[in-house]
Order: sequence, then C-alpha cells, then structure tokens
Amino acid sequence: MDTHKDVHVAAVVTVLGALLGTQDFPATAKGYGELLSWASRLGTVQRAGVEGTGSYGAGLARHLAAEGIEVIEVNRPDRAARRRSGKSDAVDAEAAARAVLGGRATSAPKSRNGPVEDLRVLKVVKDSAVRNRTQAINQLKALLVSAPSQLRESLAGLSNPRLFTACAGLDPQASAVHQALHLLAHRIKQLSAETTTLTRRIASITQAHNPQLLELTGVGPDSAAILLIAAGDNHDRLRDEASFAALCGVSPVERSSGKTQRRRLNRGGNRQANADLYRIVLSRLRWEERSRAYLQRRTAEGKTKREVIRCLKRYAAREIHRAIASAPLPVPPSLPA
Repeated sequence: MDTHKDVHVAAVVTVLGALLGTQDFPATAKGYGELLSWASRLGTVQRAGVEGTGSYGAGLARHLAAEGIEVIEVNRPDRAARRRSGKSDAVDAEAAARAVLGGRATSAPKSRNGPVEDLRVLKVVKDSAVRNRTQAINQLKALLVSAPSQLRESLAGLSNPRLFTACAGLDPQASAVHQALHLLAHRIKQLSAETTTLTRRIASITQAHNPQLLELTGVGPDSAAILLIAAGDNHDRLRDEASFAALCGVSPVERSSGKTQRRRLNRGGNRQANADLYRIVLSRLRWEERSRAYLQRRTAEGKTKREVIRCLKRYAAREIHRAIASAPLPVPPSLPA
C-alpha cells in the first residue's frame, strides 16, 4: 500500500510475483474495509506491506493487524529504482508489495495501541512547549537590550523567575515595549505550567509501565520515555538486544574490503535515542564507579575517551533492552463488533 492523507493505493502481487491488480481507496474506516474486501477477492491475503505506518498509514496498519494480517513496514523505493521505473502511486504500491515478497522489507511496525503511544504524543507536546518557552525567553531578553533605559535598569539584575513576574506585572497600555514584555512573560508562565504538567504525566506513565527501566543508573523519566518510544509498544518486534542497539545507532557497521578489516561508527538509527544513551553514559561516568573504572582501564589500553563512551553506549543499550523487554506487551487490537 502507498498511503496518503486522503487516499490509499493498493497493489496485489502473488507469491510468484504476478501483479493481479491495483486500486485506490479513501483513507477512512470504510475505505480500509473496502480495500481488504477487494484484495481478498483476488486471493488469500497473507501479508501486507504498508508505507508510512507511523503517519498516513497508521490507521490502515491497525485495521489490517486487527483482521489478523501480518503488516510489514516498507520504506519508500530508492531513487535509482524510481528513475528506472518511474513514479506513480500504483508503481509505489507495487514496489511495496514486491519489497515484502522479496524479503527486502521485514520490519514489523510499531503497534501504537498502548502506554508508549501515550508517551509519544505527550512528549511531542512537551518538546514543543520547551522549545517555544526557550524562544519566548530569548525574545524577552532581546527586547530588554534595546528597551528604554529607565525600564531596562529597573529590571536589571533580576533572576529569571523574578524577571518574568515583573514583566507580567507591567502595564500593557504604557507603551508597545511594555505590552510586548507583558505578553511574553505571560506566555512563558503558561508554557512553564504546561511543561510541568506534562513532565509529571510522562513520569507517571513511565513508572506505571516500566519501573525497571527507571531503576537503571542515569535513566530518568524523560530518558526512559525516549527509549520506550524508540522501541514501541510491541517491543517484541526487536529480535534481541543487538536489534535494539542497531535501532539506537550504537552498533558498529562493517567497512571491510580485501585485506582491510575494520568497522565504522553507525550514523543511522534513532538519533534521539542515540543522544539519550550518550547523556546516560555521561551521567554514569560522573556517578557510577563501575563506569569510571571501565574508562580508566580502557584508557590505559590506548583507547580515547570518545571511543570508550561509544563502548559504554553499547553496554547501556544492552541493559536498557533487558528492562524494556520485561515490560508487558499491549493487548492485540480488535475491531468493534
């Protein structure tokens, strides 16, 4: 399936690779049922390759999974293949089907029907609130630089909380600068309240869903949420801890050729999870004796601190995967009667 906001295009391919047909359907609950009915009339549907299971194809993926069909996440065709075969929705849908048939696409999509999905949506809103709050603070302080001397000097030397309170109390009718500072201060206070509320909610969900993860050194509620979101509700889609390490971009990549045998840094994977592992390792190097001893030992062997941190990130991913794997799996989705 090639998925879009308003329409999904499906292509059916036999196990021998013969194209049986293509058809487009509306991206609605009724359309999902019509799509599956159409495909079932052409034969027994065993697997479905869906593009965009995390966005436009999320609803379709849930519907197919509820009907007992194995859903495979498919990436868009590479540019070289598109240059050879052209670009259309029907061509992309057929390419998705052939990617599943040929074994190029094997990943199961995130189920998005459990507490981790709740964490994801709350984290999106919290990150937005933090960014906007930082932007508002920078704007407020930038306006103060060029504000009239009397106003600027009256607010000089105040800590951030006292500065925001003072700006919020300014008379917005006095001048445009007063009004701008007044509005920005109220915006900062509102965004701060939103951030606090969301932080508590995220911590509560994480504690209830996977308390084992929070027991690990250096892992707080925000870090745990990022790592859980990377793995998804259906963490069993990750075969082992090596799969989780590859997902987080902390597994080395082979770059060997001929007599040259070497590995390079993995720059792929979920970069938010990768950065989170880095912060966890820095925390452990500061507070955990085991990590500090490892750093001293490997440094004595000739490793740089950067190389040691990469090794520690890999070890941290192993511990974290064990904690994530201990969490209960979500209840399989079901369609309403």
